[in-house]
Amino acid sequence: MQELDRWRLKGFDIGAGLAQGAERGGGDGWIDADAPGDTYLALVAAGRLAHPFKARNETAAAWVRDREWWWTTNFETSAAKTVNERITLVFDGLDTFATIYLDGAVIGHADNMFRSYAFDIGEPLAGAGPHTLAIRFDPPAEVMAGRETPVWPAFVDRVTVSRRNLMRKAQFGWGWDWGPDLPTVGVWKPVRIERRTTPTIANLNFATLSASPDQASVRVTIELGDAGARLGLRADIVLMDPDGVQVATAETAVAGATSVDLRVPAPRLWWTADLGGQPLYTLQVRLRDGETVLDERSHRVGIRTIVIDTRPDPDEPGADFFTFVLNGAPIFAKGVCWVPASSFVGVTDEVQYRDLITRAAGANMNMIRIWGGGVYEPDLFYDLCDQEGLLVWQDFMFACANYPEDDPVFVENVRQEVEEQVRRLRVHACIAVWCGNNENQAMHDFNNRVAGAGAALQGLLYYDRLIPEILADLDPTTPYRTSSPIGGPVPNSMRAGDVHNWTVWHGIPLIPDQDMLGDFDRSPAGVAYTRYAEDNARFVSEFGIQAAPAMQTLRRWMAAEDLELGSQGLLERVKDVADKLSAMMLPVTGLPRTLDDYVDFSQWTQAEGLKFGIEHYRRRTPHCSGALIWQYNDCWPCVSWSLIDYDGVAKASLHAVTRAFAPVLASFKPLEDGEFELWITNDTREAISGQALIDLARLAGGADWSEAVDYQVAAHTSVPVWRGKAHAVDRVLTVRSPTEAFVANRYLLAPISTLALTPGARPAVKIRRIGSDVLQFDLSADAYLAFVHLASDRPDLRFSDNYFDMAAGETKSITVSGIGGVELSEITVSCWNAR
Repeated sequence: MQELDRWRLKGFDIGAGLAQGAERGGGDGWIDADAPGDTYLALVAAGRLAHPFKARNETAAAWVRDREWWWTTNFETSAAKTVNERITLVFDGLDTFATIYLDGAVIGHADNMFRSYAFDIGEPLAGAGPHTLAIRFDPPAEVMAGRETPVWPAFVDRVTVSRRNLMRKAQFGWGWDWGPDLPTVGVWKPVRIERRTTPTIANLNFATLSASPDQASVRVTIELGDAGARLGLRADIVLMDPDGVQVATAETAVAGATSVDLRVPAPRLWWTADLGGQPLYTLQVRLRDGETVLDERSHRVGIRTIVIDTRPDPDEPGADFFTFVLNGAPIFAKGVCWVPASSFVGVTDEVQYRDLITRAAGANMNMIRIWGGGVYEPDLFYDLCDQEGLLVWQDFMFACANYPEDDPVFVENVRQEVEEQVRRLRVHACIAVWCGNNENQAMHDFNNRVAGAGAALQGLLYYDRLIPEILADLDPTTPYRTSSPIGGPVPNSMRAGDVHNWTVWHGIPLIPDQDMLGDFDRSPAGVAYTRYAEDNARFVSEFGIQAAPAMQTLRRWMAAEDLELGSQGLLERVKDVADKLSAMMLPVTGLPRTLDDYVDFSQWTQAEGLKFGIEHYRRRTPHCSGALIWQYNDCWPCVSWSLIDYDGVAKASLHAVTRAFAPVLASFKPLEDGEFELWITNDTREAISGQALIDLARLAGGADWSEAVDYQVAAHTSVPVWRGKAHAVDRVLTVRSPTEAFVANRYLLAPISTLALTPGARPAVKIRRIGSDVLQFDLSADAYLAFVHLASDRPDLRFSDNYFDMAAGETKSITVSGIGGVELSEITVSCWNAR
């Protein structure tokens, strides 16, 4: 296999490339580019473009989308050595409308960013090298010229201008309410030349049919590629456990697609990170003709079963469960929605993926939802989720739009995309559910109700027929949902299925039948995070609150003159209505007066709001069985709903979410007249018992009263264990476990803006080095301290905990780690009291 990773690129006026010999790489003005890569960043590296993320440069990069871009490379390779050897040029991803030239002659075309393309080049390579490979990328606007796209009257949407729904290209690239308008172009995935002797193994699948402690039944499916109908071919199948011991073998004749069932004794089951281990078996398949080995493939696979329980809920008449059941155990899905880790999707590297995935698992998460407006992520992403114990909710790439059904070419394009992605991803233990799209049915229903429109939704052909038919054939054991959200009498109903809860952020009231729909109320009361308590959803697959990124991140990307509240540069990084965040902050922190205030106030509000929502949803276990936060990460440095900003710096919310997602949760539920309940939520697979210590703590130290409460809680449930009163607004209601069975928690009886904190108080700090790459900070408090946090200008530093409160007399140890070492001078320690 020969990788083609060094390229050059050049832009031309539309239609001018051929006239200037671009198909043979001729002329001056070419610049270097890598594949996988990105045209924008190659231009930045060459000094031809100011970085679109810096200062106010986004709009200054708009010209890139309207050029004709050529990518070219040269290579040498020998001709085929035998009649059975095939030489194939493989593109894993081209973005998007491409014509491919080899030595000046057209050999193929591409028009789908989400598909791979392969071309037999054995005959063209009969001559001597070096050979020139060139790709012409046509501007989407030119390709889409004259095509009209249906829109929803109730929404002002970029679809009208971009026609993004008429092309198979990452939808978010045309701008979203958290992302910039930077539609990418170029070779965004690897390119290689493969030499294979036909026939070959095209694809393997591994599916668990059943599993018990004694035995698992698994099905291995082998799909052949070239000359797959050839007679006499056989396959040897070997399954090895995580220790390398063979546990099942088989030999079978193969032709086309062949399935073989195996029995695995005493299987080691794959669990999410919060419920068990992630043992991965190795599946090896060898294709042979007699004693001649033709091809070999292997995959790391997990033995596990997964279904979604949608039975009627006997305790809530008229409602159904929506619960993922893993290996027979119901789970509460705790996690996030994932957007592409960069607007420039071709440049996200292994370090970034590994960092984000391991931090999600470390934050007590067990599920990531791949949102349908981004991209199907690379194999590495799913490999890491397999290893870390994170289930994946996989949307197909349709989001917030009508999609045409009357164009046979478009339909066939989608069919091939879906088939390819299902074949690629189905083998992974982490794949928990396939989902047809993001919000298309819900937005269509909303549009019909609000705007009085009656047009049919375009796209149901894919969600109701094409995709489920493909899944029934290629991956029948994995659940499928036509959309997110979907269920109940309307798509976003709280009675069944999953819900996108935007009552809080958008201020949408509940209509009488308990579905989330109505006029928007952007007042502080309308967007208050306490409105999460109104939500009786069965599974919440989106909910979130915006916050600014770290101040250090803003400094790295914004112009110095824009580093002030209300600047145009800051407003350009808030893609949604900026006043919504102001309305949310007002009753919680008050309005910020400086940019530093804005960062602190927004991060406090986001952290407290998500904590409140998660605790409410988890107290509803098992009637609610999931909380996926919008959103986990950012594609550029901005103000958004993310928990981790673009530079990788965790917001306060990530640490609050980590504590709220702990397997056992103790949380206070506010009632009326100053009363509270303490609930214990148990997400483990076993019943638990213990003692909770409750204090009504004074801010200066000590407590008005203390009480010890015993509890016993069954697996996958939540129960109240105490009820009492706490009237004083200058107190804090706290709970802790004497055995650290759960994370200590608290409920502030007044907003942080009015809480009578000791002014100027700070934690006492002792520091010791426990390794060249790790410092330990030992903190102690003489009075109640809020929002204690460590910060640094270095985005690569990682903190074992951060953004927490400390009661008077409390001590806490935090480790700070960083590759290449950490110095004391790089860390500051702050808290709300000393702002």
